[in-house]
Amino acid sequence: MSITIDSSRFGTLEIASSDVIEFPTGLIGLGGKSYALVAPSEDGAFAWLHSLDDAELALPVANPWHFFSDYEVDLSDEAAKPISADPADVAVWVTVRAGAELADFYANLRAPILVAEGKGHQIINEAADAPVRAPLFPAAVAAAA
Repeated sequence: MSITIDSSRFGTLEIASSDVIEFPTGLIGLGGKSYALVAPSEDGAFAWLHSLDDAELALPVANPWHFFSDYEVDLSDEAAKPISADPADVAVWVTVRAGAELADFYANLRAPILVAEGKGHQIINEAADAPVRAPLFPAAVAAAA
C-alpha cells in the first residue's frame, strides 16, 4: 500500500506506507506528525524529511557520520524511554541549514532525529561536543574567513 502526496518541492510522490514515520511528540518548531524520508539514494549523505500533512514542508536532513566520523548521541534516561529498538536498528538524522555557499551549510548535532520501527523522535543530545550549528564543510568556512 502507498500514499500519494503532491509535494510543492518534488511534484507527485508515491510513499510506501512502510516508509511513513510518525512523530508522537512532533518535531521542534514544526507542525504535523507524519513524515517520510525522500532520499535520492539509499547511501547518500542527504535526504528530505517531507511532511505528509503539509505539501509545502520538507526539511533537509543528513546522516551525521558522513560529515562527523566521531559524532556521538548521548541520551538521558528520559529521552531514551520512547525508543525501544536496539540501538543498531535506529537511524540517526540531523537537520541541515542550507545556504547559498558551502560555508553556509550547518548541521544541528544537538537535536538529532532518531527513527526506528516507524516512529521518530527528536531528542536533545547530551554529548558535550554536539553544537546546534556545526559546519558541514569546515574547509569552505575557513576559506571564506
